[in-house]
Amino acid sequence: MPLTGERPTLIRGAHLADGRVVDVSIAGGIVTSVVPVGTAPIPTDSRSVLDLDGHLLLPATADPHAHLDKAQSWNAIRPPMGDLRAAIVSWRAYADRMTTDDIVARAHGQALRNLSQGSTAIRTHVDVLRGAQPLRGIHALVEVRDMLRGLMDIEIIALASDDIPTAVIESALDAGADGVGGAAHLAPEPLAELDRFIGIADRHDCVLDMHTDESLDEAVTLGALAERTRGWSRNVSAGHCVRLGTLEPARRDTLIAAVVASRIGIIANPITNLYLQGWDHEVATPRGLTAARQLIDAGARFAAGADNVRDPFNPLGRADALETAMLLVVAGHLDIEEAFTAVSSGAREVMALPTAGPTPGAVADLLAIKADSLIEAVAEAPAHRTVIHRGAVVSRSTTSVTYPSLTPAPEAAR
Repeated sequence: MPLTGERPTLIRGAHLADGRVVDVSIAGGIVTSVVPVGTAPIPTDSRSVLDLDGHLLLPATADPHAHLDKAQSWNAIRPPMGDLRAAIVSWRAYADRMTTDDIVARAHGQALRNLSQGSTAIRTHVDVLRGAQPLRGIHALVEVRDMLRGLMDIEIIALASDDIPTAVIESALDAGADGVGGAAHLAPEPLAELDRFIGIADRHDCVLDMHTDESLDEAVTLGALAERTRGWSRNVSAGHCVRLGTLEPARRDTLIAAVVASRIGIIANPITNLYLQGWDHEVATPRGLTAARQLIDAGARFAAGADNVRDPFNPLGRADALETAMLLVVAGHLDIEEAFTAVSSGAREVMALPTAGPTPGAVADLLAIKADSLIEAVAEAPAHRTVIHRGAVVSRSTTSVTYPSLTPAPEAAR
């Protein structure tokens, strides 16, 4: 989709997270200057000015771990709740009969919802399916990516289980996928399955993004992934890493040291893992979350994604990065700034995207939200937002609230 909409060259009067009120100049999709409010030259064309007085201006968010092919399928499937393997079975039964058009409709709608919330980049895992047409999901997401080109960046990871032949996975790359991944910890021979995906990524020089140790009691593949890809120049990520959050400290810290040494990116998925994990623990239910605090303190490349949205793996979720950040604070004990970094600049870094935000030289991917501070933005997640991608306004949401019965207003509110 070509960019034909609003392309401001000056953003005026925005608040930054550090409290400054600034003017931001943009040229060619890049932030060229950030100066105190009222000091930037005013363009002669008033249509080139975007007034953001009363808005907090942040880097646009990014979702490094999504499943757009599964999004919004809960109502059609109605799976049993709170069981990862039952969710897999339920999804595969539905996937056997779903059409490419069905996937396109749900994925396209969900991607636009992500965009309206502020995410201008999404890495989506897409299942390589069973049967005679295994690339239905891949073809659907390539179509969605083309439909939304210019509005947002979509990266496709071909996600395959151990019963999908290697040749079929490789054909997904030929069909337009950007990388490969799987859930080797669920395979009968986890390390052999991990090596299969490492081999595919190595041969095709593509992104490798594995679902890793997504349980409370198995630590099988994360350490092996770190060891086997240490020194790689291509992009490698590990999603979930739930077991890392429940390991005893000495073993956890040794594993984290290996992760840091390998430079693989760790992607937490709080809402889905908090939902799926721990149902069989009647008391003192453990948190289904990776060791976010320790990973950040150790210097790991760390990000977080919304993961599943109203599908068999999570019946809820808004795909709002501010929701993900909130969960990192309340469940992962990160501070507000760390949590937002994980869903913005940290997510982009793990996805190997250029730096974005209201900083000179950065890509002009920006989120303006009606809030006075970052803590207010994360706490309230105001729906009043303007989203900018490469210097173009690509989404605008406005809200209004009235209290017809509240007359006259209390003195304190006037």
